[in-house]
Amino acid sequence: MINIGSWGTGTSLSALRSGGMPVPLWWDGPVAPSQPRNRRDRTEPPPRRTRRRASHSLDSVLSEAVALLDESGSQGLTFRALAARLGGGVGSIYWYVSSRDELLDRAADHVMAGVLEKIRPIGTDDPIEDLRTIGVTLFGAIVDRPWLGAYVLRDTGIQEHSLQVYEKIGEQVLRLQLTPRQSFHAASAVVGFVLGTAADMGQELPEALLLGEVEPDEYMARVVDQWRSLDPAEFPFVHHIVDEFAGHDDADQFRAGLDLLLAGLRLQAAG
Repeated sequence: MINIGSWGTGTSLSALRSGGMPVPLWWDGPVAPSQPRNRRDRTEPPPRRTRRRASHSLDSVLSEAVALLDESGSQGLTFRALAARLGGGVGSIYWYVSSRDELLDRAADHVMAGVLEKIRPIGTDDPIEDLRTIGVTLFGAIVDRPWLGAYVLRDTGIQEHSLQVYEKIGEQVLRLQLTPRQSFHAASAVVGFVLGTAADMGQELPEALLLGEVEPDEYMARVVDQWRSLDPAEFPFVHHIVDEFAGHDDADQFRAGLDLLLAGLRLQAAG
């Protein structure tokens, strides 16, 4: 392949095809040229190339980042992998975020924007019931995304949607007319329970399940059998609840725990 710029000022392709000597493009004719026209002085530097901004938007960057996180977890989110999905160079991502940490925080907040839209209309006569509805909605968003819990409310300076979700929770607590200290502890307890339980239930599966070596029901049956084989004198509680454990539903377990927490909060507000 011929480099057209290899003679500095350009080369006539017709001259190359005819087997003649390369003729500079600024000649009037193919032989003895007159003085070149509009020729740049050789001491003048070449024009500088201007950097072109990438064609994608912040929304598309965050949407693809969330997709990568859903597929591969936080370890799978690299600038190189994200750039490949977006069809641009790694440098283009720096138009929108300054670091991987900022990308993770903004990706988490991108998901929280959807949560905020779902809970924004909530507002009944019962603040405890509203707290329950918000908690269940937040749990549903996080349990399907094990990576999310670690980055929610990590940097509220850029996570405006996450902060607004926290504010929505706090406003329901405010209606209970607790002291500032009680209110802070109540909101923290709700957020902590939701995020912690969702992260725990969404943790990575055992290797045998990931590799398909055993089916989920078979794996659970093995655990239940192991619990039942324990000494009842040493593990009386395990034997007391093992049948419930064998057939439990994670979402029901979460809602039951949240109801216990909120029942205590109702009693505190009534006292």
